Amino acid sequence: MADNYAARMPSQGHKDLKSVGARLHPSSDFVGNGSIRGAMPSSLIRRGVWVVGVAVLVIALAVAALPLIASTRIVRDRIAWELSAWSGFRVTIDGSPRIEVWPKFRAILSDVTLSQWTETDAPPVVEAERVEVDLSAMAALQGDVAFSTARLVRPTIRVERTASGLYLPPLPSGGRITRSIDTARGVVTANPQKPDLGRLPSDPFGTVEFRDGRVVTSVGGKDTEMLSSLSGQVNWAAMNSDATLTAAGIWRGESVQIDFSSARPLVLFAGGVAPVTLAFKAAPATFSFDGVASMSENAYLDGQAKFAAPSLRRLLEWSQAGIAPGAAIGSVSVASKVTASAGRAKFENTTVALNNNPGMGALDFSFSEALPVISGTLAFDTLDLRSFLSAFTPITPTGEAGPGDIDTSFADKINLDLRLSAAHATAGPVQLADVAATAQVKNGLAVFDISDASAFNGNIQSSLRFDRKPDGTQVEMRLLASDVDTGAFATAAGMTRLVPAGTGTVSVILKGPGKAWDSIFENADGSFSATFGPGSINGLNLPAFLKRNGQGGFFALDDVADGSLPIDGAEIKASISKGVARLDKAEVNAQKYKIWLSGIASYAGRGLALSGGIIPTGQPAQQQPAQQPAAGGQAAVQAPPPPNQSLFFVGGNWSTPFISPISRGVSGQ
Repeated sequence: MADNYAARMPSQGHKDLKSVGARLHPSSDFVGNGSIRGAMPSSLIRRGVWVVGVAVLVIALAVAALPLIASTRIVRDRIAWELSAWSGFRVTIDGSPRIEVWPKFRAILSDVTLSQWTETDAPPVVEAERVEVDLSAMAALQGDVAFSTARLVRPTIRVERTASGLYLPPLPSGGRITRSIDTARGVVTANPQKPDLGRLPSDPFGTVEFRDGRVVTSVGGKDTEMLSSLSGQVNWAAMNSDATLTAAGIWRGESVQIDFSSARPLVLFAGGVAPVTLAFKAAPATFSFDGVASMSENAYLDGQAKFAAPSLRRLLEWSQAGIAPGAAIGSVSVASKVTASAGRAKFENTTVALNNNPGMGALDFSFSEALPVISGTLAFDTLDLRSFLSAFTPITPTGEAGPGDIDTSFADKINLDLRLSAAHATAGPVQLADVAATAQVKNGLAVFDISDASAFNGNIQSSLRFDRKPDGTQVEMRLLASDVDTGAFATAAGMTRLVPAGTGTVSVILKGPGKAWDSIFENADGSFSATFGPGSINGLNLPAFLKRNGQGGFFALDDVADGSLPIDGAEIKASISKGVARLDKAEVNAQKYKIWLSGIASYAGRGLALSGGIIPTGQPAQQQPAQQPAAGGQAAVQAPPPPNQSLFFVGGNWSTPFISPISRGVSGQ
């Protein structure tokens, strides 16, 4: 029996186990290796459903309790404390807090202020109508505060002018940020060249957003708005990580945007050297910098900088620099290698474009003296001297409608020493070539010199000086044009009548009070001299002139302007007093005649009051009577025949002179 039982066991046992499996689940299947494949029993499923339901209920109750927990344990007791601990300012929340769970768990705080702990009477450093703080739900359930983002809605930030001239908010006396910077400062001090970045604090910071804010400063005890519609954000995950700042607002009526980033901001704030990128964008100007910087006591800057302005005039007006922008040039752009430290900045390998006219050179800015000093050299292919210098000197009137008062306040703003060169340049209607010039402004004195330039087929040297004195500004102008085309020179100067055309040399010296532009020429004193070589006086038909003058009666010079008089040379010397030139000598030598003039001519009013004569060559202009003794001891007077000369008077103005004959024998000299 034992053997029969043992033989039946496998088959019987297999059948019994399958029946047991069938009772466990109708679809169960027993496999030969002893494993069971199939679902759990229905009782276990029902028990799992209850567990899940209880968990969902607990979560729902927790979510429902979050506002109550937050309002009692976080907002009132912890958020203000946490913000104070981070910022180092005393944080006050006056409004009733509100908690939102969806779409994100956050606290909404109203009437929030950040103030200095030590100055209780001072106005808050930051005021915000509303602050939205994104909270951690799990931390809130544990009665703790953990937030990664804070949004300041309509904040007001108060700044003060520092000794360096920058406007910055007051610094906190403590807080985690300040302590992190102090720790980083120790790391930088231990090894300034290569600080141990692993020792930097790694406390989390997060994101701070702000929108519709403003920046104010106190002027005369009242808040003055400097920046409005301020929006942007600061992204700084941890104190030892990189950080970015993006901000946009309205400054002096123009929309501006600032983008800043640094790979090691904590090292930068601690006085170490760190990579920095900065971009400033506005309609009047754009600026960018990419390099390294240090915010230590001896600030340091080294990198590539770019600057561009579509209109320098608009930029000067917007910047309120106090420099007269009357005829400033249009577009300007600068790209340069910049190195700055200890109140000094050097611009090397500088590329400048003025009105799309490129130039190169080097500039040096110094801020160690009472006034900033700008010096350097710039070389251009083409340059508009008049508009370029008007940015630094009152080279032209500030009003576009006509002459006006001379603004010399620029001399109180900067000290300037520039060396300029240009292959081609313009000075108003004058075309110049191979120009070497200097522009200097210092201690109330502004000087612009063209030491060498080619123009009118000759050489030009000129100087313009503005000297501020207690009794008023004195203006001095000097011009020396050597071996120039006098016809083209006279046309550029606005003198088209009675000017010899040829090759000559002209010298002008004027000096007088510079209260207004029109008063310079009306009150100037100085001298004028010119010598002319062979050439011609165009617009003069001499035979017709002599005929009309001999007939009597005045006539316009235009009536005898259909000709040209060849000349061998001419010389003019005049003294100038109060804007009126008195001819000391004016002679024109032609092949058959000599023409002389004397009298006065006004440059400001363009009026003429001249007398002159035309004498055959070789005959003196006037012969005095001679006395000879007669027989019997009596003196007899024998007058020689009067000189054969045609005398006349010139009146009217430079553009329309008229001629009036003078009786023969009466000299106009």
